[in-house]
Amino acid sequence: MTRADLAEKVAKAIRVPKKNAKVIVDVMFEKIIEALKKGEKVEFRGFGTFKVRVRNARTARNPKTGAPTQVPQKRVVAFKPHTDLKSKIH
Repeated sequence: MTRADLAEKVAKAIRVPKKNAKVIVDVMFEKIIEALKKGEKVEFRGFGTFKVRVRNARTARNPKTGAPTQVPQKRVVAFKPHTDLKSKIH
């Protein structure tokens, strides 16, 4: 499902024009991103939790040459599904 598909489904569900639903979806994504940038956890009860995790720096190998290379520390987004969501898709 794309962002446009989601906006279309929201528009139908709450009976608003697609243009308004697109704004709703866009603002929701912006606010989730802002919270994650601040290091906050974003939780949707019954759906799951998004949070930022730190991956430590490490030494890796170039698969082509076998030469060691340094991978810097980085922040990644992690999603943990809620048990309700897990049970609904299994």
